[in-house]
Amino acid sequence: MNTVRLTTAQALVRFLAAQYSERDGQEQRLIPGVWGIFGHGNVAGLGQALLQAAVTKEADLPYYLARNEQGMVHASVAYAKMRDRLATFACTASTGPGSTNMITGAALATTNRLPVLLLPSDMFATRAADPVLQQLEDTRGGDVTVNDAFRAVSKYFDRVQRPEQLIPAALAAMRVLTDPVETGAVTLALPQDVQAEAYDWPVSFFRRRVWHVGRPVPEPAAVERAVALLRTAKKPLIVAGGGAVYSGAETALRAFAEATGIPVADTHAGKGAVPWDHPYAVGGIGSTGSYAANELAREADVVIGIGTRYSDFTTASHTVFGNPDVTFVNLNVARLDAVKHAAEPLVADARLGIQALAGALDGWEVSPEYRRHSRELIARTREIEDACFTVGNSPLPAQTEILGALNDVLDDRAVVINAAGSMPGDLQQLWRARDPKAYHVEYAYSCMGYEVAAGVGAKMADPSREVVVLVGDGSYLMMAQEIVTMVSEGLKVIIVLVQNHGFASIGALSESLGSQRFGTKYRYRNGDSGRLDGDVLPVDLAANASSLGADVLHATTVEEFRSAMDKAKAATRTTVVHVETDLHGPNPPGHAWWDVPVSEVSALDTTRAAYDTYTAHKQTQRHYL
Repeated sequence: MNTVRLTTAQALVRFLAAQYSERDGQEQRLIPGVWGIFGHGNVAGLGQALLQAAVTKEADLPYYLARNEQGMVHASVAYAKMRDRLATFACTASTGPGSTNMITGAALATTNRLPVLLLPSDMFATRAADPVLQQLEDTRGGDVTVNDAFRAVSKYFDRVQRPEQLIPAALAAMRVLTDPVETGAVTLALPQDVQAEAYDWPVSFFRRRVWHVGRPVPEPAAVERAVALLRTAKKPLIVAGGGAVYSGAETALRAFAEATGIPVADTHAGKGAVPWDHPYAVGGIGSTGSYAANELAREADVVIGIGTRYSDFTTASHTVFGNPDVTFVNLNVARLDAVKHAAEPLVADARLGIQALAGALDGWEVSPEYRRHSRELIARTREIEDACFTVGNSPLPAQTEILGALNDVLDDRAVVINAAGSMPGDLQQLWRARDPKAYHVEYAYSCMGYEVAAGVGAKMADPSREVVVLVGDGSYLMMAQEIVTMVSEGLKVIIVLVQNHGFASIGALSESLGSQRFGTKYRYRNGDSGRLDGDVLPVDLAANASSLGADVLHATTVEEFRSAMDKAKAATRTTVVHVETDLHGPNPPGHAWWDVPVSEVSALDTTRAAYDTYTAHKQTQRHYL
């Protein structure tokens, strides 16, 4: 057997550079590079290996420097989302806090079912210098380290305690990363001494490997059962989720809707699978969904879930599907999701599953009355949306007016990124996506701080697209430092920084729950009340963005915002457009509910009133059995 003597880290770099994914005959690099921040746990291991690869050209695995370990995971996840889960990055961090900083990113990746490879450095496998700097000493066991915290948020976890253990661990990691059912965060914990330890590796370990991402074919009997149920439907509704986008099922889904007349609602991950102005597109569904989608959901007798995991926002906490006899047909590559709500499961690739349903339903369609009903609801929804865009709020514009202007000035291929706060709710109702990659809202984990870092990954995934990071002051303050990375990598990203001096979403939620917006504004502490309800803080986020290397434009009105966006689009560098909006909205009207428990007993009148409202909503909540 031919062998080559390398350190564990050098072997891992060489292995990763030779991994490819393939679907439908198209190959691409599975791991096109490594994000990292070096410390004593990885500088002499993976750091040396990456340097050696760059100098000797023995492996093509570029290194990218992040400014926060969580941020580099977010960037990798955004890249994977743009690439339909067929490519992602590896992320290396030093021992202790450097590695545990990645845990939130790991949870985000796994919750969203998006691949990322995490390489946290670990303590000495030999324990020769026990305890070392940043080591957790656990009285329950000598083999426990802080990296064990990754187990709960990883789809695969391994700790490479000896060099030769890397071979099965690395192959298992690639298997999970390329499995659309199992994918998520994959963690290989690397003790710092093992990284630098040499071993005689089989040369065949480094051969070019292509991981084929298949399209599971629907079982004919399952198609028959699903079709038999669909043929009984009078008011069917499709709910398109992320699986419809990742499988490239957009064309098949549009054709299916046109042939059958079944309206298509979408989740955050599924928005854009059917263009917003398609005759059968009814918009987002659920807690922050559109008028048309939620009205149709309340009437629907058969719901066809395509690539959705049915989060509580999609189901409005199990209240939006109001028909007492509603049944479900779930087309999903994962059986976990296919059987939800006691559905008739169709476990298959979304595109192939839609094509199978379309073929079996050839000639069947909904009634003309139902088509007309859908069109009437869509027309009413457009009126609601247009009113939000032109509300004329003063003295500060409403956030919805800014979104309306942004809709107007961006082309169909521009990517809008968001994750948390009041904007996901506004966007689900108001964003008019015509391209499946135009709407990039991370709402499985809804992680504040995702947006700016995700802008890096999305732009790297497709430099031909305009990437617009839409971020509120709360999320910006969580993690803005990857602006420096944009600048250092020469990436042109537009960041729309919406400043309203507080948490608009949680503030409004707090008020609806009787908690009076307590603790949701950025204010001085009031000497009289003892609470944070004094004057507005003199925080200048625009100056902060400028200090990080971005060009900054200011807007105070909707027209100034339009003008600033035109300048930002024409720019060649990362540009921040700073605009202040009204913390109190108005926001789009709500058409559904979200279950957030209210205190059952309270000394506050506002809380007692909110509890009465809560108990009324709970009466409509049910399991779909």
